[in-house]
Amino acid sequence: MASNLTVIDPASKPNPLAPPASLNEAGRKLWEAIHRDYVIEDSGGHQMLLRICEAADSLATYDQQIGRDGPTIRTAAGLKEHPLLKHQLATRSFIVRSLLRLNLDVVAPRTELGRPSGGGAYRGEDR
Repeated sequence: MASNLTVIDPASKPNPLAPPASLNEAGRKLWEAIHRDYVIEDSGGHQMLLRICEAADSLATYDQQIGRDGPTIRTAAGLKEHPLLKHQLATRSFIVRSLLRLNLDVVAPRTELGRPSGGGAYRGEDR
C-alpha cells in the first residue's frame, strides 16, 4: 500500500509568533510588543499571553465606553459610578498580575532564548 507524501513549503507555514486572529487591536499590539521583547515558546506561556491579550481587548472596550459615558451615569436615583469602572479596574489588575506570573515585569528585556527567570531583587526583597 503506497502513501502519498506532500512537500510543504516552509514559507507557507503560519508564523507561530503572529497574534491569533481572535484578538482585536489592543490585544494584537500587546501580543506583538511582548514577542518583540521576550521569547515565549511553551504552550502554557502562549495560553497565558492569549488570555492577557484578550483582557487587553476587553479593557479597550471598557475604556471606550467609559470615555463616551463619563465616570458617572445619571439614574432615577441620581448620579452613580459607571458600572464598568469595577470591570475596568479588575481587568487592569488581572493583566498586571498575569504579566507578573509570566515574569515579564521585573527583568529588562533580553535577547537570550526563553522567559526571564524569577531571580533578582524585586518588591523590596534581596535575593
